[in-house]
Amino acid sequence: MTQTEKNISIREASSQEDSLIAQHSYQMWQDLGFSDEAINPEWLEITLEFIEQARQNLFYKAFVAEVDNIVVGSVGCQLFAGLYPNIFKAEYRKFGYIWGVYVEPFHRRQGIAKHLTKTAIAYLKEIGCTRVILNASPLGKPVYSSVGFSEGNAMELDV
Repeated sequence: MTQTEKNISIREASSQEDSLIAQHSYQMWQDLGFSDEAINPEWLEITLEFIEQARQNLFYKAFVAEVDNIVVGSVGCQLFAGLYPNIFKAEYRKFGYIWGVYVEPFHRRQGIAKHLTKTAIAYLKEIGCTRVILNASPLGKPVYSSVGFSEGNAMELDV
């Protein structure tokens, strides 16, 4: 367990907290402006199945942030499954992926997301990742930049 300032602690989430991680992920999408109409009503089952598969196949771990022993944030991370076949040896290209960084509104701007992100990065480095990637929201970009993430060259086209 990592102890940080202001009675904030970061610890590995247990599998019994998967529903909490799923709830935080759902809340993150709502905070980004996605309505309930846009989100599949089976979001909980979909997320729990995703977590279980990632745990089995992609070294998934989640971490939670607690303030005075109450969970106020979370992050998930895993090996990046890829968008194309990875033909490289792991020591040359083994990507980790961070997703679902979420901190409850009352506890934002206290460094919690930064601590969660750093913990996820440390875990991914521990399992041999050579690069960590994530998709940042506009509000998250300053957090990720502050720990060394750079703007990528991803290009998108809505069709």
